[in-house]
Amino acid sequence: MTHVAAFTLLDDSAEWRSDFERRRRASYTAAGLGAAAADRMLEDAGAGDWTVAEITDAGTRVGHVAVVVTDADGILVGRIGDLRVDASHTGRGHERAAREWAEQWCARRGASRVEVRLTEPAGELFDGYRLRGQLRVRRVDSPPTALEGVTARPMTPAEYRGWLDAEKAAYIADIVRSGALSPEGAVHKSDRDFAELLPEGLTTPGHAFLVLEAAGERIGTGWLRHGHLPGVTYGYSLHVEERHRGKGFGRAAMAAGEQAAFAAGDGALMFTVWGGNDVAMSLYTSAGYRVVEKSRSTDVPRPTA
Repeated sequence: MTHVAAFTLLDDSAEWRSDFERRRRASYTAAGLGAAAADRMLEDAGAGDWTVAEITDAGTRVGHVAVVVTDADGILVGRIGDLRVDASHTGRGHERAAREWAEQWCARRGASRVEVRLTEPAGELFDGYRLRGQLRVRRVDSPPTALEGVTARPMTPAEYRGWLDAEKAAYIADIVRSGALSPEGAVHKSDRDFAELLPEGLTTPGHAFLVLEAAGERIGTGWLRHGHLPGVTYGYSLHVEERHRGKGFGRAAMAAGEQAAFAAGDGALMFTVWGGNDVAMSLYTSAGYRVVEKSRSTDVPRPTA
């Protein structure tokens, strides 16, 4: 039997939104976020901005797909916010048809790229999309134990300038490696993001800048933001210097970050791992960091007519 999916835009998406938020909240809490942090993540998802289409097969509703096109650093980017087919209708090609419909919808509105943030298993549906990054989190419900004798101390003003230059360069390299932006676009994004995040530099409230040491020798640095989400410290970076890598200090540096998060009163530590950094992804997996979201994207051709 041939199954043909049809798509109808909804004037009232309240029912979809309620189900979407329920599913997203459940996935966030399952990954280790508290209720308040999950609610903040939902606010950032901006479900009220999506255009939602009902997927039907021979007049029967089988699921929904939600899309939006936004401006990202001067580039129109399409986003698939949700794509769900009811369990009783899976395996009939509706998922692929919905993905293709979403890509075409975004392309007709000028998007040159389509992104998706996955919080639930999607089978092979988005395997052709490039992995841009993962948001990872680990619960810190008790004082972490220091590993390999690594300790953390506050960064000094004299150390901050060199650290900032190196951090910007690493951030630009991560963006370019992930394929998210061109080198020029990455430089622009880096300058803007650092200016917004650190308006007062080393003394910006809520941020902690650490120097990691072992046996009295500097081995790396860390940059954390406490209370990034309710009860969650966000790790912008934990960097082990090149000459000290391969000695087990990567996991030890993460433990130092977990100690700082716990000391600040947060119950979880979160990081973004950029696509293409397979070593870091393996390290976070081995350290017990669970995936909150996976970001993937693909280029889409502009319509010829």
